[in-house]
Amino acid sequence: MGDIDRQRAEKLMQAAGLDALVLFQPEAFRYAVGAPAGVATMWGRAGAAIALVPADPSVSLGAVASDHAAGLIVEKAPSVDLRSHRIWIDRVDMTGAETVADIDPLYKRSGLAGPRPETFDRVASFNLLFDLLKERNLVNGRIGVDLEFVPAADFEALKRALPNIKWVDGSDVLRRLRAIKTRPEIDRLRRAASAAEGGLTRMMEIIKPGASVADLSAAWKAGTHDTARTHGFALSGHWDFISVGPDLSDMSAIVRPGALIKADVGTLVDGYSSDGARTFSYGQVAPLAQDIFKALEAAFAAGLEDIKPGNSFGAVHQTMLMSMRRDGFGEYYRGHFGHSVGGSVGIEEWPFFSADNPEIIEVDMVVALEAPFYGENFGALMIEDQFLVTPTGVDCMNTMPRGLFDTSGREA
Repeated sequence: MGDIDRQRAEKLMQAAGLDALVLFQPEAFRYAVGAPAGVATMWGRAGAAIALVPADPSVSLGAVASDHAAGLIVEKAPSVDLRSHRIWIDRVDMTGAETVADIDPLYKRSGLAGPRPETFDRVASFNLLFDLLKERNLVNGRIGVDLEFVPAADFEALKRALPNIKWVDGSDVLRRLRAIKTRPEIDRLRRAASAAEGGLTRMMEIIKPGASVADLSAAWKAGTHDTARTHGFALSGHWDFISVGPDLSDMSAIVRPGALIKADVGTLVDGYSSDGARTFSYGQVAPLAQDIFKALEAAFAAGLEDIKPGNSFGAVHQTMLMSMRRDGFGEYYRGHFGHSVGGSVGIEEWPFFSADNPEIIEVDMVVALEAPFYGENFGALMIEDQFLVTPTGVDCMNTMPRGLFDTSGREA
């Protein structure tokens, strides 16, 4: 099954006046159903996969997905009421076939005979959704849709196809659901953070004059996979933003003595991405870089003290910005100092540690706190760690010291 908390979903939907959520975003489908949405979602259109989450937790989840994805969904989420539609991929079980003449009967026997659409049939998908809604007495309901994902043209088509339903934006309900993590989600994020750190440890070993951005990235990736294998899990993806030296966009840069090296990295475990960063050098950096890093350390420490249940995301931003002001940075305006992490689209999830953000920090949120400085013709410095919010504060998912690492033999 998925990671969605049906009881919490019920409360949030009741507060929003919703009878159900209908989710089209592939990551939201997986979150609700507990299985991948399938290859048809690569078109970025609504209808390839649909998850139906009734507000009443006693009513079963429903799903619409391609016949290509159906087998895995049934295996991973057998209790979900699944309806499947045909997509462009033609395949047939060839068990027992000995000649070409045996193949057509196999198509017919398995129910796979007949033409297939160019990609997928949106009308067919919406009709299957209608069936699920009708069986749950929701065809005249007020239904929330993840409109932050759904293309405008597809939403108009949905309203035409199911005109009796009052379709409203359910994106806020989905965001609030995803902001509080379940135990399995927290475990994935812990493992992802540990793999990313294993990669940074490996990367440190090759930081020396002449090493390229590509060399550092390759070492980091190798270290992440080795760490994951050692601890008995696999990665579903990884990403890295590594800069070397004064030109932050120079992907051909090589390590030179005293150059700043920033590594902002993450790995994915079952689609859940970690987010963390450290700053390195080979040899002592310039005094100005040391002063900037000290200011970032102070801001990070100040913000970390404010991450506790009941405080607001905006208060953390204000604390960190004021710390930078005290250290002389009067024109440093960081849009956010971190964010939630999880399995949604992209690395950074809502809510953010941004100015005046009234959202309240809650237990079982997993957040990344970051303090960066980017200077063109200078270099990048950054500290970022991942934390689980606990009843008394935070539990750090990282173990590496947060200092400015001089890999030539001592910490700068």
